[in-house]
Amino acid sequence: MHRFSKTMKRNATIFIGLSALLAVLFCLDVCSGSLWLWPFGELNPMEQNILHAIRFPKAITAILAGAALSVSGLIMQTLFRNPLAGPYTLGVSSGASLGVALLTMLGAFSIQLSAVSIPFAACAGAIAVLLLVLAVSRRVTNNVSLLIVGLMFGSIAGALVSLLQNFANPDALKLFIVWTLGSLSSVGWGDMQMLLPILLVGTLFVLLTVKPLNGLLLGEDYARGLGINVSRTRLYIVLATGLLAGGVTAFCGPIAFIGVAVPHIARGIFNTSNHRITLPASALIGACLLLICDVLCSLFIYPLPISTVSALFGAPVIIWIILKNK
Repeated sequence: MHRFSKTMKRNATIFIGLSALLAVLFCLDVCSGSLWLWPFGELNPMEQNILHAIRFPKAITAILAGAALSVSGLIMQTLFRNPLAGPYTLGVSSGASLGVALLTMLGAFSIQLSAVSIPFAACAGAIAVLLLVLAVSRRVTNNVSLLIVGLMFGSIAGALVSLLQNFANPDALKLFIVWTLGSLSSVGWGDMQMLLPILLVGTLFVLLTVKPLNGLLLGEDYARGLGINVSRTRLYIVLATGLLAGGVTAFCGPIAFIGVAVPHIARGIFNTSNHRITLPASALIGACLLLICDVLCSLFIYPLPISTVSALFGAPVIIWIILKNK
């Protein structure tokens, strides 16, 4: 009992520390950039506009995207019992890329119109792949088979994107490549009004799976023995991942490694696989990590793509996992 109480106090202390770190990083992200701005000081109209129209939406988007990708990565790793599974395992990112590629590189739309319509095209592509995966999940009872099918959908979408790139004009190809690099600054207040409901619905599906996820840690047979409806749980996980990862990808572009690396960091810090702890922990750590990446991006004269910096954080974690598991 004493040990349990000590663990609870330790976890509470870590959560408080992570929450404080999140607040500090949010303020730092708002302040940093090519022009250092202090929100609580006297600002001219131009500086106020920069803070309100660019800095605050970008920092909030970093929190939402980091939390969404980390949570979706955690539930995918639990579903497939694979430490290298991530939010894009089922091909949602590839579907979003295909939607953007069709819009920007077919030549049926002008570049100006496609720049405005990119989030909608990415959403359509992600939803199309998600519907295909959901249709397959109703006929496939084995998670490994579902994983393979998801990877195949991603491969098909990637092949179609490569085919479109081969025939695209340079301007359309440049627009598509810029989107694939990922960006948080492209999300404004209007975009957030569409992104936030998508993430909230995805979070609702995650909350419905907290207890079943703990059962899945010990295998599907054990989970069924506990009375868990494995098929329904898998459906909720696929829906949650599609909404969380697909929503972030549609508005921010693909952001690498956050969804794969953060769940391992959360489990390592809290020394547990209990999803009642690792889910909020992954959300907090993912938000903090993406804020750090965004701050680092803004330190350069020419800001780096967010996906490039996140890969520098996430790739070493994945290498460590492989070496640890031999």
